[in-house]
Amino acid sequence: MRLIGTGRGVLVAVAAVVVLGAAVLGWARWRGPVVDAFAVQAAPLVRTVQVSARVEALTRVDVGATVTGRVAEVLVREGDAVRAGQPLLRLETDELRATLAQARASELQAQARLSGLRTTGRAQAQAALAQADAGVVAARAEMERAQALVAQGFVSGSRLDEARRALQVAEAQQANARAQVAANRDGGTDEVQAQAQWQAAKAATEAAQARLAQAELRAPTDGRVLTRDVEPGQIVQPGKALLALALAGPTVLVAQADERFLDQLATGQPATVVADAYAGQRFAARLSRIAPRVDAQRGAIEVKFEMTDAPPAFLREDMTLSVEVETARRDRALALPLAALRPGADEASATVLVAADGRAQARAVRLGVRTLQAVEVQDGLQDGELVLLGEASAQVQPGQRVRAKALTGWPSTSAQAAGGGGAAGAALTQSMGR
Repeated sequence: MRLIGTGRGVLVAVAAVVVLGAAVLGWARWRGPVVDAFAVQAAPLVRTVQVSARVEALTRVDVGATVTGRVAEVLVREGDAVRAGQPLLRLETDELRATLAQARASELQAQARLSGLRTTGRAQAQAALAQADAGVVAARAEMERAQALVAQGFVSGSRLDEARRALQVAEAQQANARAQVAANRDGGTDEVQAQAQWQAAKAATEAAQARLAQAELRAPTDGRVLTRDVEPGQIVQPGKALLALALAGPTVLVAQADERFLDQLATGQPATVVADAYAGQRFAARLSRIAPRVDAQRGAIEVKFEMTDAPPAFLREDMTLSVEVETARRDRALALPLAALRPGADEASATVLVAADGRAQARAVRLGVRTLQAVEVQDGLQDGELVLLGEASAQVQPGQRVRAKALTGWPSTSAQAAGGGGAAGAALTQSMGR
């Protein structure tokens, strides 16, 4: 009898536990599932795009020789700053100087011939003409005497023939003397020819001077030596680059941005730049140019930045930098994690579930700035409202009881602080590769 009583007590206790468990389970189901929630708060919101860039001078030139020769001396080293007109390299000039001396001698000879033609040459031509004129007069008088003597029968007709031939020779000499005088006048053929020979000699001298000047390479403008590919004693040929210069002028930063973010980039956007080797020396820049075409192979578009202040001294040509471009800023905005958006959301609007009075309520929201982790809510939510998050929220239906578990911080670890505290004060960033 005592054993039977004990068994009944155990059954009663088990039944009581079962009933209590069922009651607790029912109570929990009635209260709804526990779902993570995010309390939206108004705070500054910044969207940035991060790219890798390299330093590039606005103008870069290769300097090479225009004549063939042996290098006598190289006057600069890589990294040297140069001024406009500063000698960079000299070639051996012995042969070029000899050619110049020969050209100058030819020029002096041609000049002397022209000068002599204009002075003594003209006087000699005039004297020759006067002599020819006198010869014609004498020959004509001799022919007239011969004609009289033949008519009187004192001499034979052969004497007249000789006098006539003498007159023709004298007249030919006179014509030649006159032609010589005309040729020696200003604009005459001899004067023009001598002038042309002198000009040709002068041009040869100038060409020799130019070749001699080309034996010394000079900086076209202020700049810095980037590369030096020549040494003394080397034979150089025209067209080969010997030195590379980055000309003084604005320095630009060139980056390849993923084309997916093209709609977020615009000229004039501010940026912060930092070099890995000088992490503590950040400087400001702005987006100055977006290329008109996309690189189809890489799916990227070239963007250029210009510095807003004087470039830091540590910058070097082709140095790699990290650039963070500010593509959007809201001084006060409601930021919502993308995990809170219900299926079917688009770029401009979406539906979220808000925990209110222990139940899930569907709320239509209007969206604004979007990043990889979050989106700005422009309309549909108020400060402090709890928005359901995570996979569990996808199973919740509007009107269902829920127990919202408010998170103490931003749900994504990739967010960065932007001066405001807590989740709503995050600077939401997205990055892209080089």
